[in-house]
Amino acid sequence: MDRKRCAWVNLANPLYVRYHDEEWGVPKHDDRRLFELLVLEMMQAGLSWETVLNKRENFRRTFAGFDPQQVASFTEQVIERLMSNPGIIRNRRKIEAAINNARVYLAVQKEFGSFDNYIWSFVEFKPIDNHVLSAEDLPTTSPLAKRISSELKKRGMTFVGPVIIYSYMQAIGMVNDHEVDCFRYREIKNMGEDDVISNY
Repeated sequence: MDRKRCAWVNLANPLYVRYHDEEWGVPKHDDRRLFELLVLEMMQAGLSWETVLNKRENFRRTFAGFDPQQVASFTEQVIERLMSNPGIIRNRRKIEAAINNARVYLAVQKEFGSFDNYIWSFVEFKPIDNHVLSAEDLPTTSPLAKRISSELKKRGMTFVGPVIIYSYMQAIGMVNDHEVDCFRYREIKNMGEDDVISNY
C-alpha cells in the first residue's frame, strides 16, 4: 500500500517525491545546506519549486557547490557565464542577488559564529509544529517570516520577502508543515538531535 504524502507532491516526478520524503521539513543545521536552500528558494520567486528542483544539480555545479565564500567572490564575468547557461534560471537580478546575499550571509556567520545560530534563534532552536490538516490549511507566510524577512533586508539581503522566507523555514525544518496524515509528519516530529541532518 502506498504511503500517504502531502497533497502538493507531484508523484510523477521522482526528484519531487525524494525531496518531500527525505528533505522537506527536516531540521538542517549545516551552514552550506542552509545557504543552498536560501539561494534555491530565492530563485523560486515567481516560479514553481518543481522548476527549481529540476535544475538543482546544475545550480550546484555552477554555484560552486553553494559555498557562500566562493559565490560572494563571483565577478561580472562569472555572471555573464551564468546568464548563458540554460541549465539554471537565467535571471540577472536573481543571480546578482545570490552573490549579494552570499556576502551578507558571510557577515552574519562572522557576527553569530554561524548562520545556523542566527536563523534558528528566531524559533529558539525548536521547530514549530503547525499541525496542518490539509493542503488548504498550508500557510504561505507568517508574522515570524515577516519579521525574519525584515531583519534580513535590514542586513542588506534581497529577494527575501515573507513568502520566500516562510518557504525557506519549511525547507530547513524551522516549521513542520507536513499534513498530519502524511507519513513524514510524525517521523519528523519524533526526530531526535542525531537525526536532523538530511541524509542525501
